[in-house]
Amino acid sequence: MLTSIVGINWGDEGKGRMVDLLSEEYDIVCRYQGGNNAGHTVINHLGKFVLNLLPSGILREDVVNIMGNGMAIDLEHLYHEVDRLKSAGVKITAENLKISDKAIICLPYHKLLDCLEEDRLGDAKYGSTRRGISPVYGDKYMKKCLRMGDLLHPESYPETLKNLINYKNLVIEGVYHAAPVQYEEILQWLDTFGTPFKENIIDTGLYLTEAEKLGKKIMFEAQLGALRDIDFGIYPFTSSSSTIAAYAPIGAGVPNLQLDSVIGIMKAYSSCVGEGPFTCEIFGEEADALRQAGGEYGAATGRPRRVGPFDVVASKYGIRVQGCNEIALTKMDVLSYLDEIPVCTKYKINGEDVTEFPYASVLKTAEPVIETMKGWKCDISDCRSAAELPKEALLYIKYIEEAVGCPIKYVSVGAQRDAYITMF
Repeated sequence: MLTSIVGINWGDEGKGRMVDLLSEEYDIVCRYQGGNNAGHTVINHLGKFVLNLLPSGILREDVVNIMGNGMAIDLEHLYHEVDRLKSAGVKITAENLKISDKAIICLPYHKLLDCLEEDRLGDAKYGSTRRGISPVYGDKYMKKCLRMGDLLHPESYPETLKNLINYKNLVIEGVYHAAPVQYEEILQWLDTFGTPFKENIIDTGLYLTEAEKLGKKIMFEAQLGALRDIDFGIYPFTSSSSTIAAYAPIGAGVPNLQLDSVIGIMKAYSSCVGEGPFTCEIFGEEADALRQAGGEYGAATGRPRRVGPFDVVASKYGIRVQGCNEIALTKMDVLSYLDEIPVCTKYKINGEDVTEFPYASVLKTAEPVIETMKGWKCDISDCRSAAELPKEALLYIKYIEEAVGCPIKYVSVGAQRDAYITMF
């Protein structure tokens, strides 16, 4: 059984919470793309954890966790993330954490270049997290990266690194007029933060292929959402990797395997971190109230998220490109304070109604068409079955389900592991 857990919208939908919940039924959880530019927040009996690089299955002792070849790994960040979890009592060993030898390494100069370019862009910036993601993925396709497997061959990679730094310093000094990167410092950085993970580095493709033959259940965990995908998102305000479920086997190292199921995660309202078009965005006191109710601040950056009502147009598109079989609707409890719940049902562009997600640049002129539904005005965080939900909440779930054309199987009513309802 191969299942992919993916985001439907702009990211921050609550994927980590659902992976942590559903991973109880799986043997392996694999992150297949992205870096430490987003966070998955998980709350369980050990405490509250924000996971940037580690798969969310790491909080279950009997689950093997894999960081796939599609990822960009900042070794220093990973080192400290692992250390924080170990200090909280989480078991992390070479047996339950395996890292692809083909995953690229996000080096300190990638973060430097990310910051230099965002500063150069000024008001035209892309809203980068400044963690080196765009530069390192650019280098991947320029074939100018070190990969995790290089750490297992210390006799050869120093010379490669020297050539890479000479190349990068041409840009750092010549374009940005910044101080050059020092080879010795990067070499020491690799030794300090890379050495502890040498035992974790393997051919994850071979491992997963053998696991599938043995009947192991494998879950693929995406970072961000469909609208941040490099091909299908709101380009250029996207991430630099593919967040789409179809990429999961490739980014995990097993393009020879096919998914059996895709579970899409979306909030009961909309949120967005970073720049770019966000048609249903609300502002002022209305936005502040929703942001506070939902705790809408970036898990990786702490930035206040932009918020708005549920967007039918964007969600329907996200479900289509992700190829979802079923949906998990998160943060339903957050809307309990509202008398009326707004929903963006379509866009208005140049005076015409639009129900299909348009080309990214056209979104600048799109206006939301809002309808409202009656709120339930009561706390639903203790509900554990559909029968316990107020009728207004059930009507809201049913409306969304029909509007996006995909069955909603799970409804989250709180951050804790057991705070959810299985609808069917």
